[in-house]
Amino acid sequence: MKRKVLFLASIILCAVMAIGCCDCRKRAKLEKPLVGTEWQLVQLMARDINAAEGQYTLLFHDNGTITGAGDCNRLTATYSITPSRSMHIANLGSTRRLCPNYEQENAYYDMLERVTHYEMDADIMILLSNGTLVGMMKALPADTEPSYLPL
Repeated sequence: MKRKVLFLASIILCAVMAIGCCDCRKRAKLEKPLVGTEWQLVQLMARDINAAEGQYTLLFHDNGTITGAGDCNRLTATYSITPSRSMHIANLGSTRRLCPNYEQENAYYDMLERVTHYEMDADIMILLSNGTLVGMMKALPADTEPSYLPL
């Protein structure tokens, strides 16, 4: 009798684990690739950002460069990543138009230069600076036109 109970308990445990792993596989399928996906800022330093405040986008290219947009300026930068998801963004440059929301745009650029790691959760990229959340970006649909012109 004890063997039957142990056997049934082990079968139930295996089934629960399999269901959990199935969820992991679904989540992995939903995860957007860093490179080739256009990302739009949705949170900057714990403050929600809406599209009316500017586009704030990034597009990571496979040659180690980034293009994107701030409130009214276009940006370019270089990046490097590791398999453990550390990230370094450098050489950030932008056009120099005076924006109505220049303080927020500058905060966006400063945040990008402080990023040390990133995490992915389906279509959300979480940007971290030494373990502290500094920004969140959402993947835009693949059929969306880029929100900027190349520099």
